[in-house]
Amino acid sequence: MEYNVKIDAFEGPLDLLLHLINSLEIDIYDIPMAQITEQYMLYVHTMKDLQLDVASEYLVMAATLLAIKSKMLLPKHDEGMMGDEIEFEEEDPRDELVERLIEYRKFKEAANELKHREEERGQVYTKPPSDLSEFSEEVDLKNTEVQVSLYDMLGAFHKLLRRKKLQRPVQTRITRQEISIEKRMTDILENLQNLKRRTSFTSLFPSDSKEHLVVTFLAVLELMKRKQIIVNQENNFTEIFVEAGEEAGMVEQY
Repeated sequence: MEYNVKIDAFEGPLDLLLHLINSLEIDIYDIPMAQITEQYMLYVHTMKDLQLDVASEYLVMAATLLAIKSKMLLPKHDEGMMGDEIEFEEEDPRDELVERLIEYRKFKEAANELKHREEERGQVYTKPPSDLSEFSEEVDLKNTEVQVSLYDMLGAFHKLLRRKKLQRPVQTRITRQEISIEKRMTDILENLQNLKRRTSFTSLFPSDSKEHLVVTFLAVLELMKRKQIIVNQENNFTEIFVEAGEEAGMVEQY
């Protein structure tokens, strides 16, 4: 009897076995090893006749099929115990192969389902963004003041230090603070009240002394906390301005 074998591209020996089982309409739980082994070996020999490289995994599966076929040909025997005939059910040599084929079929079906979904998704075309400018409301930000946060103040102080070139590590000696925060708060309030207008944040730091800069910055934060000064900026990342608040008064000395 002649067999016509079509050489397809298979992903491995298990893929080839599933193809043969489906083509021959074989029950995967009751594989006729003689028939499936013959078909499998014919495929391997055909690959060799076509001078194609046969992967080692195909040869390993061929040896496995021949071993299972040989075990299936061995006669079954019974063993007696205590005068009674007891038949021991031997393990089917095909069980391990069947489990591997069923597990492989599950992954193959899942892969085919994912590929099908990918093809369906490829047929979907999204709508480009619409121009909604006519529905947007124009907001005048020129006269809108941005609320200044603590992080904005720290950023402004950091820029001030860079301008005064005090970021470089220098050898310093810890000395007794000559000016208190309360005294500096009083000086800042008096200057702002005399100006009667807002002034830039950097103008509050006339001295280049690092101790004086730190004390001044802490004084500004404390005045902000007490709402004795108003700090604002016109837009994000622009210059910060300071002016005396409505609750500005004398700072209590301790």
